Amino acid sequence: MIQIEVDNRSGTEVDQAAAVELARSVLAGEGVAAGELGLAFVAPDESRALKREHLGVDEATDALAFPIDGLAALPDGMPRQLGDVVVCPHVVGEAWRRPLVHALLHLVGYDHGPEMEAREAVYAP
Repeated sequence: MIQIEVDNRSGTEVDQAAAVELARSVLAGEGVAAGELGLAFVAPDESRALKREHLGVDEATDALAFPIDGLAALPDGMPRQLGDVVVCPHVVGEAWRRPLVHALLHLVGYDHGPEMEAREAVYAP
């Protein structure tokens, strides 16, 4: 099973159950049957600080992905740490689903390009 820990510190109400359901659907569709994922909804100042720290760009963004294990082979019995996804609902409003899908696809190894765009269209048309 995919364990998802949600932390909404954005100051905005987010449908956390829908976010968890979407995350599980995307990960299952990409062949991830079990693992652990952190999902945080953050305010613009935290989004901006994270993007500046990790990407060198000083602006808030819709979503960031911080992969850990990805889909790499792991020793038997070791839980898969998929990583963390950070979404800023202030940047995207009610349209948070597509950035969440985008970030999840990064966690499982996709890079920007046509293949990733095609997968995004499957999960968040």
